[in-house]
Amino acid sequence: MSKQEILQTEEAIALVKKTFSQNLCNALNLYPISSPMIVNEGTGINDDLNGIERPVSFPVKFLNNNHGVVVHSLAKWKRIRLKELELEVHEGILTDMRALRPDEDSSPIHSIYVDQWDWELKIDKVDRSLSYLKKIVRLIYQSLLNTEEEVHLQYGYERVLPKKLSFIHSEQLLQLYPTLTPKDREHAIAKEYGAVFIIGVGYKLSNGESHDSRSSDYDDWSTISEDKYHGLNGDLLVWDEELSRSLELSSMGVRVDKDALEHQLALTGSQDKSKLYYHNLLLTDQLPLSIGGGLGQSRICMFLLKKKHIGEVQASIWPDQVREDAIKQGINLL
Repeated sequence: MSKQEILQTEEAIALVKKTFSQNLCNALNLYPISSPMIVNEGTGINDDLNGIERPVSFPVKFLNNNHGVVVHSLAKWKRIRLKELELEVHEGILTDMRALRPDEDSSPIHSIYVDQWDWELKIDKVDRSLSYLKKIVRLIYQSLLNTEEEVHLQYGYERVLPKKLSFIHSEQLLQLYPTLTPKDREHAIAKEYGAVFIIGVGYKLSNGESHDSRSSDYDDWSTISEDKYHGLNGDLLVWDEELSRSLELSSMGVRVDKDALEHQLALTGSQDKSKLYYHNLLLTDQLPLSIGGGLGQSRICMFLLKKKHIGEVQASIWPDQVREDAIKQGINLL
C-alpha cells in the first residue's frame, strides 16, 4: 500500500469518528466528556464483561499498595458520572474510551486494544421498557446511516446498510435456527437482514443456555419485557460482506435498577458483589436510572471503509504469523 493510500485511510478514519460521534451526540442529547483509562481495584467500578476476562492490574504507590486496573469498559463509571454531573432526565454523556483486554483473541475483528464510544443516558422509570430500548437503538442506527452516507459522498464507498433496522429476540432466533450455534445464528440473521438488533442477551433460553454471557451488574437481561421475553438489552449486528460474516458493532441496554441487580446477583451466585462500592450505591438508590452501551470505533471504521482486518484501522500488536499472512494478502496493518 502506498503512502498516499495509507494517509487517505487515516483521513477517512478521522472522518468516520468525527461524523459518527457528532451524530450520536445530537441524536441522544449527549455531552462529550473525558474519562479514565484506570480505576481503583476492588471498587466494582470496572466492567466485568463476560465475567472471566482478566483486567490489566498494577500496584500504585500512593494507593497504599492497592492496585489500579485498566478499564475493560466504562459501563459502571459512566453511571457514577451521571450522578456527579447532576444531569437532567434524557441528558447523557459520551466518552472516547480506551481499554486493554489481554484475554481477547487475535482475529480480523479482535484486538487486545479496545477503542469505543461509551455513552450513558439518564432516563425515567417509565423508560425502562422494550419500546424505549428500540427507540434509542433506532436513533443510534440512524447515526450510523448518516455516517455511511458521508463516507460515500467523500470517498465513494458503496452504501450497504438497509434503511430499516430489524429486531429479533434471542429466543426467537433460537427457534428460527435451532441446530446452529449462537454465533452461527448471528451470521445467518445478519446475512438475511443486513442489520439486526438481537434483544435479550444474558438470560437462559429454552435450551438451557444463554445466547451469550453478560455480567450481572450493568445491563438488565432478566426483566420480562413487553413481548414476554426476558431482557432489556442486546447487540447491534451488521452483515460484513468483506469478511462474509456478522459484525457486532454495539452491546447496550437499559441498566439494572435495584431490583434487577439483586435478582441478577442471585441468578449468577455473585451476591458478594453487593458489598462493593458501586453496587452499594445502586442498592441504596444513589445512582440515576440509565440506558447505555459501547460502540466499537475500529469496527465501525473497518465496516464503513471496507477493510478486512481491524489492524487496518487501529494500531495494536499482532502475532508474527498474523502480520505475515496480512502481507501475503496485501493488507497493511498499522
